[in-house]
Amino acid sequence: MTTKTPRMEIEYCTQCRWLLRGAWTAQELLTTFQDELGEVALVPGTGGVFEVRLDGETLYSRAQSKGFPELPALKRLVRDRIAPHRSLGHSEKRGEAG
Repeated sequence: MTTKTPRMEIEYCTQCRWLLRGAWTAQELLTTFQDELGEVALVPGTGGVFEVRLDGETLYSRAQSKGFPELPALKRLVRDRIAPHRSLGHSEKRGEAG
């Protein structure tokens, strides 16, 4: 089996029970980038981890940011790498106003 690219990983802490947060983030990204993303994987971890990686590059780390990602900001980070000319519609407008 070959891995489809680009490949996104969402590593979440099983001890903290963040599976639903990871799954919700995956759903939002797959809905927004249904034609651009090849795969989104949920990766179990421990120690309070919540990281979002695209083809191995860390886009978001809870440890560095001291919190969870805001979805419009995360979508912009993903868009800038896989579909830079694409508009994100209302998500983008809300993020730019804030």
